[in-house]
Amino acid sequence: MNFTSQVTDARNIEMKATLDNVAEKLEIIKGLADTEGKIIKQFDTFYNVQEGRLKLRKFEDKTDEPIAELIFYVRPNATGAKLCNYKKMDVDSKTYDSLNGILSASLGVQGTVSKKRLLFLIGQTRVHVDEVDGLGSFIELETVLDATQSIEEGHQILKELMSKLKIDTKKCLEVSYNDMLISAASSNKTLDKSVPQFVKNTMV
Repeated sequence: MNFTSQVTDARNIEMKATLDNVAEKLEIIKGLADTEGKIIKQFDTFYNVQEGRLKLRKFEDKTDEPIAELIFYVRPNATGAKLCNYKKMDVDSKTYDSLNGILSASLGVQGTVSKKRLLFLIGQTRVHVDEVDGLGSFIELETVLDATQSIEEGHQILKELMSKLKIDTKKCLEVSYNDMLISAASSNKTLDKSVPQFVKNTMV
């Protein structure tokens, strides 16, 4: 079977928060979800770019094509819900190593993130329960907007879902997992469950 790929443009309204009681939150999610939870092991390589973020995401337990995605996205560092504009392209196993090599040599690697993600769908929102190596547990919501929907509508959908999932807005994060790991490494701090709040405070 021949593999073909094309660039997809999309928009999300999304948020990320620390997660203390994973089992309790999973019960609430399962009561609302339209799908069974799917476990996805991901390894993200971030490259140095002047604007936005560029990452090559490998699905570590996937055997069929595509095994990875190249994603460029622009998202502000802001607490709570925010707009993310992104472009992504599927990458097959024959291309992955060469593409990673070219991007690493030309741009330089900014950092890597390894995580186990449990994915649910609630309406048009992707719900991620993430276990991130070196950081801990998080919940992430991504409301995928279609071409006819406004940013305000996306914010309203996400706000209502955050309420249903009982997400504490005080635990919302400003930055990406990669940013947290870079900040912690540069500060020479030992990573534990309290790191996300520490990183949020130091990056304001």
